[in-house]
Amino acid sequence: MAKLASVSSAASVAVVGSLFSWTAFAANTISLKPSAAPPDGTAGAVDPSFAGFGIEPSNLFSFTGESEPNKLTLNLLDNLANYTGQPPHIRVGGNTQDYMVFQESQNEWAWIKNPDQTGGGQFKSDSMLIGPRFFEAANRFPMGTPVTWGLNLAYDESDYIDQIILMAKQVIARCPNLRLTSFEIGNEPDLYLQNGFRTGQWGASVYTEQWLNRAAAVYEQVLKSNNLPSNFFEAAATASTIGTDFKIDDLVSFKIDGKANGSEASYLSSWNQHDYYYYIGVSTYALTLEHLMQLSTTEDQFAAWAEQVKQSQSTPYPYALREMGVVGPIGLGGITDVFGAALWTLNFLMYSASLGISSVGLHMTDNSNASAWQPVEMYGQQPFVRPLYYGIAAFDQAIGASCTAQVAQEKIAQSPAGYDGFLRAYSVYQNEQLASVVVVNGKMANSSQTDKASVTVEVQLPTSVAGQTLHLSYLTNDGADATKGTTWNGISFEQSGDGTPTQASDEDKTVTVGDDGSASFSVRDSEAVVANLGKKVGTGQEDTNSTACSAAANKVGIGATPTSSSTAADATDNPNGASLLTSPLASKKSAASLFAINLALVVGIVML
Repeated sequence: MAKLASVSSAASVAVVGSLFSWTAFAANTISLKPSAAPPDGTAGAVDPSFAGFGIEPSNLFSFTGESEPNKLTLNLLDNLANYTGQPPHIRVGGNTQDYMVFQESQNEWAWIKNPDQTGGGQFKSDSMLIGPRFFEAANRFPMGTPVTWGLNLAYDESDYIDQIILMAKQVIARCPNLRLTSFEIGNEPDLYLQNGFRTGQWGASVYTEQWLNRAAAVYEQVLKSNNLPSNFFEAAATASTIGTDFKIDDLVSFKIDGKANGSEASYLSSWNQHDYYYYIGVSTYALTLEHLMQLSTTEDQFAAWAEQVKQSQSTPYPYALREMGVVGPIGLGGITDVFGAALWTLNFLMYSASLGISSVGLHMTDNSNASAWQPVEMYGQQPFVRPLYYGIAAFDQAIGASCTAQVAQEKIAQSPAGYDGFLRAYSVYQNEQLASVVVVNGKMANSSQTDKASVTVEVQLPTSVAGQTLHLSYLTNDGADATKGTTWNGISFEQSGDGTPTQASDEDKTVTVGDDGSASFSVRDSEAVVANLGKKVGTGQEDTNSTACSAAANKVGIGATPTSSSTAADATDNPNGASLLTSPLASKKSAASLFAINLALVVGIVML
């Protein structure tokens, strides 16, 4: 008879993931049978900087600090760098990149209103003046942070080339601490007619002409002299391609990927699109937390974007989701600021990695309830960490620092009664071997419920791992509606008050794999688990692939490469961090909603 070990509180986990065959055979029970190696069609290795952030340019000083650095932001970013070995990808971009021009004499730790605006648009395309301090603030991101920088396409006055060249030069000259990997020219050009940035004939064809014109100028006058290639630009940073000619296939037909002058390459480095699970003023139903946590609805909403990912895969260029959020433009209390959003985030990052997306940027503004943390005092609250951040930390620890992690989503053939759409599972492979099983249980359980249900997960692992130990790390809280008290892998990012991690619990739940490869564990409703085979997830770097990590750290770009964690300290005082860092909208936004976005961005700052 096969030996089945019960769950114990003991040692270490390193989980292995593969294609799972799911069958519900008893009440609240599912069974999985992961394969030992990545199934055919599994996406390639997840970049260590995959789970990134977008920082709205008008809010940069809130996140990185004014005359003094923002320690909360820097600590939280360093935590994540410790978990994957490299900092999260940062996009400095959003609506307000299309409002900004540079002025050397503007020396304030803030953007200021331009008194001599000449640009077009509901919010003028030169309405914000930034100076050298803006780049000094950006340069505070952790050493070697890969950055996509948004340039202004909306500004279309006679000196538009001079202005975009001036801005591009500042980024390269003034941010040596960063690893600039790409420029983004313009934000959401599919909305330029609605917001008044363009009139007359406007669509992807005209956009392509104007994009190529500016890309060529930046290449000739900025990139060449810095020994950077022509293919350094992302397109098209769209809000949505539904009902437009901004789809990837359309852009290719307009020859946006044509060869650059004097180069064997194009100007294009990556496709770049935006999405939100839900957008206030655009989405046509009333969102509830339970609806968000029915994880199948994420796949339904993302269907058009998933088709764009497929279109990108017929080109030589990767697909980046550079602006993503739960609820836009600034979140929704009781939904984006509670623990349910952490579960949604972990699931979305796993799901998008399984599709082969190259990077996800979770967009942040200082006044958004959907930002992973509140960087400054706002709404009568001091800076704090939201539960959503824990979902990112869980993803990063599950991916780890090997630089070889691959993610495969597992299909659920049949869920227990009442769980349809609420359960999702993924396999994580390290160095092409099963390492972890991730199960997200989105079934609603609120903090007030005293008797919360669970799902038992029966796993049939390869017999080659018989006798090994599965270590269970949980993303948990008292309930989906909790705003405080989240832990991941026993870690709290709230208790310290400055974003540095605190080991809130040392409990290490383990399961011994039976002689026949079988094991079982449970996951409560409104909870997620990472079952890691052989060691606790987030510990050790012995499986690091130095060649893969070097390639990831030395992406085409200019500036520093990751060498160390700059603020949050090394693994000796960073619970479950990498032991040593060896290298450092549901649909197209309407004009009305666009106005709401812009208005939201300037609330609490200055009305233009």
